[in-house]
Amino acid sequence: MSDTGDASGAANGRSDGGAGGPAGGAREDRSGIRGAAPGRAPVPLSVLDLVTVGAGSTAHDSLRTSVALARLAESRGYHRHWVAEHHSMPGVASSSPAVILAHLAAHTSRIRLGSGGVMLPNHAPLAVAEQFGTLEALAPGRIDLGLGRAPGTDGRTAAALRGPGRLEEGADEFPRRLAELTRFLDDDFPDGHPYARVHAVPGPVQGPVGRPPLWLLGSSGFSARLAGELGLPFAYAHHFSAAGTLPALDAPYAAIGVSALAAETDAEARAQVATGALSMLRLRTGRPGLVPTPEEAAAYPYTPLEREFVDGWVANIVHGTPDAVADGLDGLARRTGADELMLTANAHSGAARVRSYGLIADAYGMPTAAPAAD
Repeated sequence: MSDTGDASGAANGRSDGGAGGPAGGAREDRSGIRGAAPGRAPVPLSVLDLVTVGAGSTAHDSLRTSVALARLAESRGYHRHWVAEHHSMPGVASSSPAVILAHLAAHTSRIRLGSGGVMLPNHAPLAVAEQFGTLEALAPGRIDLGLGRAPGTDGRTAAALRGPGRLEEGADEFPRRLAELTRFLDDDFPDGHPYARVHAVPGPVQGPVGRPPLWLLGSSGFSARLAGELGLPFAYAHHFSAAGTLPALDAPYAAIGVSALAAETDAEARAQVATGALSMLRLRTGRPGLVPTPEEAAAYPYTPLEREFVDGWVANIVHGTPDAVADGLDGLARRTGADELMLTANAHSGAARVRSYGLIADAYGMPTAAPAAD
């Protein structure tokens, strides 16, 4: 389609040069896409934050945890901190990534911040360009715009988000929306286009300005192939679709989301990941709720089929003592050839989540600089 070609031209024509090819390539990366592997880590490590809400806590508590996590990640050498978009899920408080990212930008000074991701079919491309243009103005050179084509929720909620007639859009609609968003970000609709005099502000119409690099996200081959065609970096959701990871990583720069949780003991780590597994079981069976406590997860009367699901889910989580988690992440990096690992820690306790990232940083000998002052 011509719109896909437009998106490719805009993406590849940017002054930052895109992702710059595979890790170790000769081209200098000025986009912030490529980070450095910290300490003894095999590749750059980053944070994927679902802003989970545990039973007995509130969204306010979880958002405060996200600030603490971003500040810890910045001080310990994690490359970026991304926030996901989910809707109508009581156990997740990240329905508005742009709002959360603005708050995180106010409490950090160096770490890259971004969406993991914005579900583009839920939004008008102009609105996304305005939101992330504003974020770029607030935190110049630190913003990533990761885009997905799933709704981030169930069909009924997606219909409420998108309005009548848009729930069953075809697969070709996503490349068209991506092309339109790219044009708004670059302010380069051609003469005669209906939007030629429509400008996303903050944006280039106000003068020379940077803009967030675009990423595509996915858990299937569609977005991976599109990322390869357009020369865009790609992030694969290994943390909930591990089986398709290897075929999906054919992109100029590929990150994978990884469920990982470290604790002082194997038993403690297992207790925390069990809470996330039960939360996912309830979501998959139409009973979403707050993330349960470890005690509730341990006492839950699993049926044999439920136990099979939970055991399979936990098997895809890299968890245990810090050294065991580091060994697991090293192996995953080798097997997949990923350029970056984005770690998500789904647990009942916000303190356990923050502690996990600190323990992983310790295991890899990552820097220990104090968080920047507010």
